[in-house]
Amino acid sequence: MVTFIIRRLLLVPVLLFGVTVLIFAMLQLLSPIERSALYVKDFPKNEKAVDGIIKLYGLDQPLYVQYWRWLVGTVDTVGVRHGGILYGDLGYSRTSSIPVAELIANRFPNTLDLTLWAVGPVILVGIWLGVQAAVHQNGFIDQAARVFSIVGTSFPTFVFGLLFILIFYATLHWLPPGRLADEYMQVVNSDAFRHYTTLITIDALLNGRFDVFWDALKHMLLPILTLSYISWATFLRVTRSSMLETLRMEYVTTARAKGLSEHDVIYKHAQPNAMIPVVTLAGFSVVSLLGGVVITETVFNFPGIGSAAARAATQLDVVTMLGFALFNGLILIVSNLAVDILYAVVDPRVRLS
Repeated sequence: MVTFIIRRLLLVPVLLFGVTVLIFAMLQLLSPIERSALYVKDFPKNEKAVDGIIKLYGLDQPLYVQYWRWLVGTVDTVGVRHGGILYGDLGYSRTSSIPVAELIANRFPNTLDLTLWAVGPVILVGIWLGVQAAVHQNGFIDQAARVFSIVGTSFPTFVFGLLFILIFYATLHWLPPGRLADEYMQVVNSDAFRHYTTLITIDALLNGRFDVFWDALKHMLLPILTLSYISWATFLRVTRSSMLETLRMEYVTTARAKGLSEHDVIYKHAQPNAMIPVVTLAGFSVVSLLGGVVITETVFNFPGIGSAAARAATQLDVVTMLGFALFNGLILIVSNLAVDILYAVVDPRVRLS
C-alpha cells in the first residue's frame, strides 16, 4: 500500500506541471499588450509605459522564458519581485479590484464552509438511498427511489434553487439567502470575534456564539438542500447499480448459505465491495463543491468561489478566470490523490497492484 501511495505522490508534480502548461497556453491566446494589462491595477495610457510592463514581465521573450517568469516572477533592480504564481501572484482581478490570490483567499473559506456541511448529507444520504433501493429491488422503495432520481436529474439546479427560495424564504420566511444577517456580520467583523479557522460556523462555535452559528447555518441550508437533492439522484443511481451487481456475486450467495443474517450480508459483505465506483463519484462531488458550485452560489447570493467566478466570466475578466482555473486544477489533483488512497483502503486488490 505504501508503494502504491508513493507512486501516486510522484505523479503529483507531473500533473501540476501539466496544469500550469495548459493555463500558460491559454494566456498565449492574448497579445503581449493584452497580457500586460493582466498584471497592473490601472493600465497605463502611453505606449512607453506599456512597453516597460512588457519588458518587466518578459512578455516579449521566447515562450520558455515567459513560462519561467510566469512561474517564478522577475526581480527588478531594487530587489522587488514582480509576478510569479509560485509566490502567490496570480494577477489582478478587475471585477473585484483586488489581486486574484486575495480574492481566492477571501472567497474560498465560504465555499469550504459550505462544503464542510454539505458533503455529509450529499454522500451519506445518497449512498443510503441507493443501498435501500437495491435491497428492495422492484419494491415500493425502489420504485419511489427511481422517481426521485429521475426528478433530481431532470430539473436544472437553478430551478430547484429558485423553488426553494420561493417556498422557504419568500413564503415561509424561514431560510434567507446570502451569507449572514447584517447584525451577525458586524459581530464576525468585530475585534471581539476571534478567527481561528476562517470558517464562520466553526469559529462561531469556538467563540461560543451559537446565535452566529445558527444564523450562518440557516443561510447555508438552502444551498445544501439544493446541492444534496441533485447529488442524491446521482449517488442513488450509481450505488443502486453497483449494489445490484454485487448482490449477484457468488460470495454473497455463499455468505447467505452459511446462515449469516441479511444485515451482515448486505452491510458487511456486499456494501463495502460496492463502494468502489461510489468512491470515485464522491471524489468528484467534493471537487465540485470545493471548486465552487457556480449556479447554486449565484442563485443564493452566496459569496463563495463559484459566484466570484460567475461574475468574472460575465465581465470577461480573463486573469481572474485563469486564476480560478489554476486553483481548481490544484484541488482536482489533490482530490484525485485522496481518491486513489481511498481505493487502496477500500479495495485490497489496489494495494497489491
